[in-house]
Order: sequence, then structure tokens, then C-alpha cells
Amino acid sequence: MKLMRVGEAGSEKPALLDADGKIRDLSGHVADIGGEAITPAGLAKIAAIDPTSLPEIAPGRIGACVAGTGKFICIGLNYSDHAAETGATVPPEPIIFMKATSAIVGPNDNVIIPRGSEKTDWEVELGVVIGKTAKYVTEAEALDYVAGYCVSNDVSERAFQTERSGQWTKGKSCDTFGPIGPWLVTKDEIPEPQNLGMWLTVNGQKMQNGSSKTMVYGVAFLVSYLSQFMSLHAGDVISTGTPPGVGMGLKPPRYLKAGDVVELSIEGLGTQKQTFVADR
Repeated sequence: MKLMRVGEAGSEKPALLDADGKIRDLSGHVADIGGEAITPAGLAKIAAIDPTSLPEIAPGRIGACVAGTGKFICIGLNYSDHAAETGATVPPEPIIFMKATSAIVGPNDNVIIPRGSEKTDWEVELGVVIGKTAKYVTEAEALDYVAGYCVSNDVSERAFQTERSGQWTKGKSCDTFGPIGPWLVTKDEIPEPQNLGMWLTVNGQKMQNGSSKTMVYGVAFLVSYLSQFMSLHAGDVISTGTPPGVGMGLKPPRYLKAGDVVELSIEGLGTQKQTFVADR
């Protein structure tokens, strides 16, 4: 299934995209796409509904594909070729940092370049949405705890991230720096998350063109690994790292400015398109 949230910010309706590309209203069956609705039982309930029995919703703004995210966890330097372009070495264990949940926006919403920013950058990433509480799970059972997958743009301000001391979080958490969606694609539609093509363009120019198969630490490993340190709950999102082609890695580096348009996609998970605007 392709689950989504449609409507103005703060008033989104839960919906699904049917086989004909029509948006169907799920609000008569679930309160939102998150929490209980994306547990195994919740997803089974939705899957049992005949999509043609649901009211059709006219296309409009698409919100973030999951509601009520408690943790937005990101993995750094998780593609060996991306690590190389930034001059870093592949870490012996995953680099973990948090992106504030207040950064989450819809996949096509404007992204605001924060005041004082000089190095706002792009990162296409595979997002993993947790579907039930995971604590101390093994790698073999880890995917049982995944509800599905989505496209994530881990927008980053590199000067805030790496040049102002402290942790990476402040360069990752600016308002609107977390577009996710357009859909939460349930895991039954993505049987092999480690073989998904992904790309990103800036003003129509291809900047990233990679695949999840070059991840250092795969989805199952990451879910298991994270669960050793913290409980993962339904609606939590893990953004799993980016392939090469980010602005920071170019020679000379290239960063985003107001008016730039970024488009990104992952195989089977849909496409995002954002216009970057200056903070006012």
C-alpha cells in the first residue's frame, strides 16, 4: 500500500493511493497515518478495505507521510563513496544523530534557508518508518518491526553542522529541513530495501545518482543496532544516509540559494520537489 496524508498543514487527512493513482480518503477508518494505524494490526485493517469503497480526494498539498513521529534518527556517512567525497573514513559503527521532529514537512513544501546560512545542502535518503515497538531486537527479526519506507531529504546546513563546534544536530534540525514522503510505502511492496535506485537534481541538473545497495550498514542492521540503545516506536523515522553527490563534496563546493529547485526520488517510493526560499 501507498499511504499518505493530504491537506493543509495541520489539517491533513489520512489517505491511500490506489492502483489507478487516485487518492482515497481513509479518515472514516483511521485517525491518521501514524501510531496504531501503522502497526501490523492497523496495516492489516487498512489492507482489508476495498479502495474503491473510499471517497476520492482531489489532488492537493501532500503532507509528511507519517504523523506523530517521536524520533527522527539519522545515520551519517553510511555510504562508503559519500564518506570518501567528504574526506571522511567509514566509521566502525554507525554514526547516529537526531533531526528535530519540528523539521518535518511535506515532500513538496518550500524549504526555508535559515538566517545566517551559507552552506545549505541536499541529501536524498531512504527513510525507514517503524511500525511497532522495537527493543533489543536481532538483525534477523528487525524487518518485522518496519511498517514501510519513504523518501527523505536530509537537508543540512554544513557550516552549522561542522564549523560551529558541538554536535551535528543543529545543522540538521532547522525548520523545514525534514521533507518526508510523498508516501509511506508498506514493506510488502519493497521486499528488497537494499537494492533501490535513488537520484537528486538541483535546477534540473543530476547531482546524486546512487543505490541503497552501497549502504555500509543496511536497514535490518540499523533497526537492530538502534534498538540496543533506545526503544523504537511506531511512527519513528530512520533516515539511513546518502550516496555521493552532495554539495559539500563537489570541487568547488556548491550550496543552495533562494529560488533553487531540488527534485529527488527513490525507486518505488515516489518523488519530492522543493523550492528553497530565504527566511524572512
